[in-house]
Amino acid sequence: MNVIREFFGNYTVVCALIAYFSAQIIKILIALIRERRFDIGKLIASGGMPSSHSSTVVATMVAIAKTEGIGSSLFALSFVIAAIVMYDAAGVRRAAGEQAKLINRMVDELLEGNTEFAQKNLKELIGHTPLQVAAGAALGFVVPFLYVQ
Repeated sequence: MNVIREFFGNYTVVCALIAYFSAQIIKILIALIRERRFDIGKLIASGGMPSSHSSTVVATMVAIAKTEGIGSSLFALSFVIAAIVMYDAAGVRRAAGEQAKLINRMVDELLEGNTEFAQKNLKELIGHTPLQVAAGAALGFVVPFLYVQ
């Protein structure tokens, strides 16, 4: 039990978890407002507004900055990882989502009602727009200042 207490007593881990779940809950609320439906699946889904990947890595980075200092190697590592994750979310993963949309549309047009092929559509919402990444980063930046150890 001491390991669990230490894990959840770790300021950086708690900030990261709060940022992640806050972003996911915001996604549920946005779906509730826009689509008028409660979608609990959004709690673990990727993509959408705000980016939970961005909020998590930025909250981790800011928490490390607060506890270890900006001059620490640990902060430098967290900064680099945050930059890579956010670049990937808005770049590579977003492009993969756009390609999935196009492939799904092409398959639908090729098959045109032919149901002998069991088709599973590719997941289209896997990346983020730059705005979604920025919103996630802003959320992640704020969390360590709101959660005081």
